[in-house]
Amino acid sequence: MTIKTLQKRSSELALNMIRDESSAMAPMLPASILEAWTSLAPEVRAALIATEMSSASTLQTNTSVSSFTSSGSSDDSGEKSSSGEPSANDSDGVIVEECPEAGTKTILRPLERAPENVFEITKTSSRETVAVQKTSSSTVITKTTVMTTTKGWRNVFSLPISYDVNMVPNGTLLDPSNLQLLESTGVHEEGYNTRFAVIDAAVDAIYGEKIRGYFAAQSIDLKTVVIQGGEPDKRPAAVDTILDAMCAYKLRRREPFLAIGGGVVLDIAGMAACLYRRGVPFVRVPTTLLSIVDASVGVKNGVDYCCCVTDETYKNRVGSFYAPSSCLLDTSFINTQDMRNVSNGFGEILKLALVRSDDLFELLETHGKALVESRFAPSSSVPDGVAQRIIDLSIQIMLEELGPNLWEQKLERCVDYGHTFSKLLEMVPGVDIMHGEAVNIDGFLCCLLSYLRGFISMDTVNRVFRCMQSLQLPTTSSHLTSQLAWQSCKDAVEHRNGAQRIPLITEIGDSVCVSDVTPEELDRALDLLAKFEHIKSGE
Repeated sequence: MTIKTLQKRSSELALNMIRDESSAMAPMLPASILEAWTSLAPEVRAALIATEMSSASTLQTNTSVSSFTSSGSSDDSGEKSSSGEPSANDSDGVIVEECPEAGTKTILRPLERAPENVFEITKTSSRETVAVQKTSSSTVITKTTVMTTTKGWRNVFSLPISYDVNMVPNGTLLDPSNLQLLESTGVHEEGYNTRFAVIDAAVDAIYGEKIRGYFAAQSIDLKTVVIQGGEPDKRPAAVDTILDAMCAYKLRRREPFLAIGGGVVLDIAGMAACLYRRGVPFVRVPTTLLSIVDASVGVKNGVDYCCCVTDETYKNRVGSFYAPSSCLLDTSFINTQDMRNVSNGFGEILKLALVRSDDLFELLETHGKALVESRFAPSSSVPDGVAQRIIDLSIQIMLEELGPNLWEQKLERCVDYGHTFSKLLEMVPGVDIMHGEAVNIDGFLCCLLSYLRGFISMDTVNRVFRCMQSLQLPTTSSHLTSQLAWQSCKDAVEHRNGAQRIPLITEIGDSVCVSDVTPEELDRALDLLAKFEHIKSGE
C-alpha cells in the first residue's frame, strides 16, 4: 500500500527519454530542446545524466525511511498543529491531512484488520531554502525546494472513560441491608468470598470494626491494608505498601478494590491502582468533606516526591490520570471530623463558589458558619436540604469543569484557583497547614491581586474576607513571603507549560486567567494583605 508521491521532473523525463532512445516519447519535447541537447558534447551529456540520476536516487531513498508517529486521541490540539485538518474520506476510507503552515501532506490508509484504529501513513513534506550570493557585478538568488516522504503507521484509540459518582442515603453505606458497597466490588463466581480494601488509619480507628462487620454479614472476608493519611505520608513508599499488600492478596486483574479515607489516601490508592498489573479497577469511598467535593470526583492520583538531586520535596510531582470504577459518597462520615477539618473542606467549596457560582457563595455566606459548628449533622440552625445542596452544587461544578478536560489539555482552568501559591506553602518544612487552608490563603491573595487590577471592588474583597472568616478559614501565613510568592509563579510557569495561567476573579462567580503577574505586583498585594485582621492557620 505504498503511495508514490514524487513525480519526475521534466528534466529527468527528458534525460530518460534520450537515454532510452524512445521515439514514442519524443513528440512530448519541443524540437528546440532536442536540438540543444544534441548540440552538447557526449561527455557533457553523460555528466548531466549521471548528476540527474543521482539526485533522483537520493530522493527515492528518502521515501523508504520509516517514521513511527504517535498521536494520542486525547490531544487534538497537538494533532491540528502538526497535521492540519483532515479532508473528506474517499471510498476506501483514505484520509488526507494537509498542513500548509508546516508544508506537510499526510495520507492515511486504514488496515483491513483494524480499520478504525490502525492506519498506514505516508507523509510528504517540503522545505524551501533561499540562498543569496552577491558578486561585484550581480546578485544570484537560488531557491531550493527539498521534498521528502516518510512512511509509517498511526494507531488511534479513544480511551473509554465512564464512572459514576453515587450519593448514598445519609448514614446507610455501612448498613448490611444496603448492598451498594458490596456490589461496587464486582460480580464474582460463587464461592469467591474475599475482598480487598485500603483504609485510612484515622477512618479505621473509628469505622474499622463496622467496615469489617459489613462484609462479614455478607459472608465476605475483607483483607485490608491500613495506611496513614497525612500529607507527610503522601510518598512513593506508601504506594509500595499497598502494592505489597496487593501481591500478598493476589488481587485479580479485573477485581475492584476499595479505597476508604481522606484525599491523601485516595490519591495514594489511585496511584497504586494505576500501577498494579498496569491498571486495576478501584472504588473511591471518601470520608472527609474535602475529599467528597474534590479528590473523589476527578481522575488525578499522585504522591509528593523528594528529589535526591535538588533535595526538595515537590507536591503531587509523581502521579497519573486514572479514573475510578465508581465513587460512593456518604456525607455522614463528615459528622466524625473535627471542626478544623470541616473548615478545611470548605476551602475547596469556597474556591468553586468564587470562580463559578454566586448562588453557592450566598449559601456559604448564610449557612457556612452553622455548618462548620454542626459538622454537617442535622441542626435547627440550618434549614433542611441546605447542607446537601451545598455538596451537590460543589460536586456538580467540579464535574462540569473537569469532565470536558479530564487530561488537562486545556491548562487555563478556573478550578486551579487557589492552587498557585498554596503548593509551595504546603511544602514548607514543618508547617502545620492543611490543603484547604492553604488553598484559601492563596485564594484571598488572588482576591487582592484582582482588586489591584481593578477587576473587583474593595467591597467585594471585604465580602469574601468576611465569608472566609465565618468559615474559620485562615487568610494568611507567616510563610507567605515575597520570595515564596514569586517562586510559586515561576513554578506555575513550569507546571502550566510556559505561562503562569493564574485564575483571578472578575466578580463573585466568574474568573479569568492571567500570565503577567510581576514581583512588584505581588509585593503590593502582600502589603495590602498585612492590613487585614486575619485568622491564621495552625502554624
